[in-house]
Amino acid sequence: MTVHFNNAGAGLMPAAVTQAMTGYLAEEAQGGAYETEQRHADTLERGVYEQLARVLDAPVDDIALFDSATRAWTSVVSHLPLAAGDRIWITPYEYAGNLILWTELRRRLDLRIEVVPVLPDGDLDLDWMTAHIGDDVAFVSVPHVPSGCGIVTPVEEVGRILAPWRCFYGVDACQSVGQLPVSVASIGCDLLTAAGRKYLRGPRGTGFAAIGSRLRSRVSLPFHDLHVADVVADDAYEVGTESARRFEYAERGNPGVIGLDAAARHHLARTDGGPGPLRDAVREAVEAVPGTRLIDPGTRHAALVTFIHDRVPPREIRDGLHGRGVNVWVAQGSHTPLYMRSIGVEHAVRVSPHHYNSPADVASFAGALRDVLH
Repeated sequence: MTVHFNNAGAGLMPAAVTQAMTGYLAEEAQGGAYETEQRHADTLERGVYEQLARVLDAPVDDIALFDSATRAWTSVVSHLPLAAGDRIWITPYEYAGNLILWTELRRRLDLRIEVVPVLPDGDLDLDWMTAHIGDDVAFVSVPHVPSGCGIVTPVEEVGRILAPWRCFYGVDACQSVGQLPVSVASIGCDLLTAAGRKYLRGPRGTGFAAIGSRLRSRVSLPFHDLHVADVVADDAYEVGTESARRFEYAERGNPGVIGLDAAARHHLARTDGGPGPLRDAVREAVEAVPGTRLIDPGTRHAALVTFIHDRVPPREIRDGLHGRGVNVWVAQGSHTPLYMRSIGVEHAVRVSPHHYNSPADVASFAGALRDVLH
């Protein structure tokens, strides 16, 4: 049986998710897409938003759906009321997709992009943030867990520093939703984005955001399409103009939304303690093999371990492990370019267990790794 340690790429969908999606597709094939949408309107236009609001500890009116986390981020950030001279804070752990947008906005609007420094151990320098914050800081962007290493950034502490100031605060939670407790209320952010396919274990092609009312009130959106609710016949599901759902586009894959709803419900029903303990076991298994070097900044860590080997390239390690029944992935330095390239890493092996993995899975990984690197 395959050991799936690539949950940072895409988690294994629970049976409830695949059954919900295939059932919906079968209904569409037999009874028509519009008619099936109408029968499932309660889930598509209300239920999925309520479940995601519970997952994120956010008001239901703040929830919007997209086809990816990057689409969610760009659909909001590209419409921010930014002006020349505004300071934008990012961290060395910024995701490349978000960084590309900031680079374009800097060129177009003459923004000042500043990288929050880190301490020698890799943690964000909160004292620097406290000392340098001001009303000319317009937006602060922080990933909760980067895609290329397992550091957990102190998003709640950052939120408390920023709370008295006028800046908007955005959190990329792609690698934390479904893995770590995530509370928009506790973080105090104006925007939080995530993907359905990772630790939440939903389908690919799904993403979502919590967009706070303070941010929504400052953004004017160009007309791009009718909201999906406009094609639902039942007027009971009409969307208010102040809802975050005005950031959505009309066309979306309803089977994916149904799967996302099922994934959120499955997550909320979990009673386990999460994947935390396995992270240390994976880390120890990697360190036990001569020639490995962990990419492990910070003092707080998620269940995401990245490493390199002094002889064997990451792709060769991934392929060797896959041939032995263990799924891992290659973290590309270009996906977290500011940090990974600063330490001279272009590619690394990324190992990401989840709550459904076991100590036996770690033992299988450790044995396979020793074989590959022998």
